[in-house]
Amino acid sequence: MSPRDFDRLVEECMDVVPPRFRRLLRNVVFVVEPEPPRPGLLGLYEGRPLTERSVSEPVRMPDQITIFQGPHERMARDQEDLRRLVRETIWHEVAHYFGMDERQVLRAESRRRRLLNRLRRRPGRG
Repeated sequence: MSPRDFDRLVEECMDVVPPRFRRLLRNVVFVVEPEPPRPGLLGLYEGRPLTERSVSEPVRMPDQITIFQGPHERMARDQEDLRRLVRETIWHEVAHYFGMDERQVLRAESRRRRLLNRLRRRPGRG
């Protein structure tokens, strides 16, 4: 996939962040890079989590959420799986922005997956 197409995919996948949380995203930029600085990363949040900020802080540089194209493409089985992986990575990194540590994010992802699976199995869907 071209870098431009992957950028578009990341932009489309931002819908994974519910509108009530999207409105709270302030002073954060999303960046796409071809490869991570170290193996095993799909995304990276760099900044000061919202829960650690103070209204008395001076203006600062934006936080950054980076989505790495290469690892996503290598992990994905197909286009649909690529979209799922990108959405999960965005959700994960935004959770860090809102102050969740890695353990909390993983627990929340597990609950989120169970809920989505239950919703998919409901009769009359599909």
